[in-house]
Amino acid sequence: MALLNFRRSPGPAGQATDGRVAALLEGYSIEVMPRTAAKVEDFRALLPAGTRVYIAHIEGTPIEDMVATARRLADEGFEAMPHFPARIIPDRATLADWIARYRGEAGVRQALVLAGGVKAPHGDFHCSMQLLETGLFDAAGFTRLHVAGHPEGNRDIDPDGSTAQVEEALAWKQAFSERTDAEMALVTQFAFDAGAIIRWTEALTAAGITLPVHVGIAGPAKLQTMIKFAMACGVGPSLKVLQKRALDVSKLLLPYEPDEVLQALADHKAVHPGFQVPQIHFFPLGGIAACAEWARTHGGAAARPAAATA
Repeated sequence: MALLNFRRSPGPAGQATDGRVAALLEGYSIEVMPRTAAKVEDFRALLPAGTRVYIAHIEGTPIEDMVATARRLADEGFEAMPHFPARIIPDRATLADWIARYRGEAGVRQALVLAGGVKAPHGDFHCSMQLLETGLFDAAGFTRLHVAGHPEGNRDIDPDGSTAQVEEALAWKQAFSERTDAEMALVTQFAFDAGAIIRWTEALTAAGITLPVHVGIAGPAKLQTMIKFAMACGVGPSLKVLQKRALDVSKLLLPYEPDEVLQALADHKAVHPGFQVPQIHFFPLGGIAACAEWARTHGGAAARPAAATA
C-alpha cells in the first residue's frame, strides 16, 4: 500500500512530507492527450495499475485518435476517461457515435463531461448539462460521469467576474447526480492556492453540493512554464502564488513542485475529516514521466480499488 511504501522528502518549511500527503495521493488520476500519449512507450512503466487516465479532447483531434488512445490504455490495464467537450460536438448524432465507439472499441464506461475551452459552440451544445440531458451516457451504460469545478470561478461562464452562473450549474449537477445511477464527481482546474480550494469546498458544503471533489494539481514543471499555463487557463488568484515565487531569485530557476499546496490540503483534511476531497487529479504540465515519478516518490504508489475512488 502507498502509505507503507512512500519515500519521505522535504516539505514546506523544511518539514518532511508525512503520511497525510501519501494518503491524499493514493489513487490519484492523471491527464494525457493522444499526441503526448503516443510518446509514452509503455504506461505500465510509469503509472500504478488501474490508474484513471483522463484523455483530453482538444479541438481538432480526430475521434479515431481519441478512441485508439482509450483502447491502448485499457489494454495496458488503466481506466480511460475521455473528455466530452460540449462546444466541439456538433449534434446529438455525433455524440451518440462517439459514445458508441468508446464503448464498443475500447470498453469505456466513464467520461469527463464539460463545456470545453472554445469560445463559440460548433453546433447544438454549449454546456455539459446539455450533454447529460440527452440521456445517451446512461443508455450506453456509462457508470461514472465527472463534471468540471472551478475553485476560482470561470470567466467563460461568468464574464462579469461573479460566480452566479457557475453556482447555478453546480446546483443543477448536484440535482442530476441525485437522479442518475452513475457515480459523479467534480474535477477542478489546477490551482496553486490551497486556501482558495478550501474556501471553495466549504462554500460547496454550505450550498448543499455534496459531490466529491477531485482537486486539480499541476505536476512539477519549470516555473516559467507554470506561469504560462496559469495565465492561459485564467486560474486567477493562484497566479499570485507563482508570481511571488518568481520574485525569489533563489527559486526562480528551480522547477515548481506541488509540495506546499498538497501538504496544506492534507493537513486540512486531517483536521476536518468531512473535507470532500477524496483524491487528486494531476495535470502533467512538465511531462507525464516527471509527474508520475514525483507522485510515486511522494506516496502515490497504488491505485485504489474501484469502490473506493468516489
